[in-house]
Amino acid sequence: MSFPPVFSPVSTPCAPAPSRDGIVAVLRAAGCVFAEDEAALLLAGAPSPAGLTELVARRGSGEPLEHVLGWAAFRGGRFAVDPGVFVPRPRSAFLVERALALAPGAGAVVVDLCCGSGALGAALTAELGGAELHAADIDPAAVRCARRNVRALGGTVYEGDLCAPLPDRLRGRVDVLLANVPYVPTGEIALLPAEARVHEAAIALDGGTDGLDVLRRVAAEAGRWLAPGGSLLFETGERQSARAARIVRRAGLAARVARSEEWSATVVTGTVVSGRGPLAGRGAGRGERPADGPHGRGGPGREPRSMDAAPAAP
Repeated sequence: MSFPPVFSPVSTPCAPAPSRDGIVAVLRAAGCVFAEDEAALLLAGAPSPAGLTELVARRGSGEPLEHVLGWAAFRGGRFAVDPGVFVPRPRSAFLVERALALAPGAGAVVVDLCCGSGALGAALTAELGGAELHAADIDPAAVRCARRNVRALGGTVYEGDLCAPLPDRLRGRVDVLLANVPYVPTGEIALLPAEARVHEAAIALDGGTDGLDVLRRVAAEAGRWLAPGGSLLFETGERQSARAARIVRRAGLAARVARSEEWSATVVTGTVVSGRGPLAGRGAGRGERPADGPHGRGGPGREPRSMDAAPAAP
């Protein structure tokens, strides 16, 4: 598998650099739980002693580590993440795992909606061994960032609202439609950690009154773009999953809910099928249940997205 490089910093000593212990002390004072690991990443990523001082100051002020470094680690790859752009969460690895299980293989047509940095679609394409990758986001900063990540994989990134900027030739051809839709209810945005609430675009976080407004729009459009057997996949809060699955089902897709305790993630899949019953008679896979299973009832999500652990050095 091959991932696009982000940058290769070059050290040019020109001033005394902060000591490792001093950096750790600053990060601990700022509340960084993984201060030692983050200090090592900052030391490795600084282009110069003066640059290191700046990076430490930015992180100490509460800016997300990924924005400070300029990259995020995700599924073994290193992806560019610019200031203000949504940071790919480690738990989204489960979304990619589910997509890998459903994709027809190399040459699949993949669309990454609400793509942010484009890391999810790029990782999926790399792990498939190649795909026809298209990504879209309404945020110009995210589009610029995503283009850096998907260009090396032959992908194309469009700027616009959900499916609106996608070329018509994709209608009825999409095998995997990833949609990293925002799902935090508007009234709970204030509960998010400052790293997300202050430093990431609100449009990437706010899912409307019940957190599912953007999903409703994606689900309503998905059937026009999916190929026979194609699937829409998205993350949601565990307690939102039953309502999300009903939205998918009303859009004419067979819905499945999968939960990963390892990743603390919930993924809902909506598939275009023929034949009788959800997924044309296929049983639920490991960690997966039909949308109307015994645990399929719950209210809207009460668990705002939170920042995960610092990215591991690649």
